[in-house]
Amino acid sequence: MNSVLFKLGFIEIRWYSILILSAFTIGYFLVIQNCKRKSINTTVVSNMCFYLVLFSIIGARIYYCLFNMDYYSKNILDILKIWEGGLAIHGGIIGGLLCLIYFTKKYKLDLLDLLDVFSIPLALGQAIGRWGNFFNKEAYGSVVSLYTLRKYHIPSFIIKGMYIDYNYHQPTFFYESIACFLLFIILFIIYRKCKTKKGQIFGIYCTTYGIVRYFIESLRTDSLMLFNFKVAQIISIIMVIIGIILIIKPVVRGKNDKQKMGHSIKR
Repeated sequence: MNSVLFKLGFIEIRWYSILILSAFTIGYFLVIQNCKRKSINTTVVSNMCFYLVLFSIIGARIYYCLFNMDYYSKNILDILKIWEGGLAIHGGIIGGLLCLIYFTKKYKLDLLDLLDVFSIPLALGQAIGRWGNFFNKEAYGSVVSLYTLRKYHIPSFIIKGMYIDYNYHQPTFFYESIACFLLFIILFIIYRKCKTKKGQIFGIYCTTYGIVRYFIESLRTDSLMLFNFKVAQIISIIMVIIGIILIIKPVVRGKNDKQKMGHSIKR
């Protein structure tokens, strides 16, 4: 599988870059549509999206490089080669979150509202972006037999692409892409059809993606490590905890408010 889509002279246009750009472009239009439904200032959000993309990419790259310092400390210029891969989604989320916090304070917007709005296209963007890993031959899992991949009904072109270093590997990028696409559909339906409190959509995203990523990470062989622990699994656990709090907190608060109102009426 060729990672280069086409060449313009000495310039290489890679699949990874095209897919990441596509994910951000589609995400932008979804964000604007969601903001209109929530009556959020689309002009401010539109301007914000440029910086959000920038901060997300920088955050994703810094995060990845920090946990590969043995290599990048000796190859400083390679830090800039993001078109070759090496963007960690958790770092991107952290970078994007810092950008959102700054803009919400500057323009007096509701952070939880924006987190709900952005979490839906984020899930779709992840589903699209994971295919960049396929073309770069990264983010794959342990060695498995051809029979196992066929038993899982993995498409033949993916099986062919997962034949790396004379062995077949688990297409963990594919598993995560499917999971993120399903999460996008679930979040989209809940956002459009159900009544939710501020922060709950983002809470569902954090909880669901955290669980999915934790188990998928256990299959991967190229995980970023912190001592003997997989960093993505640590962050996933934190995401699940934050997600559960965001989902439950408004419910508990609502019950407490009802109880207070009941006591007031009785008095």
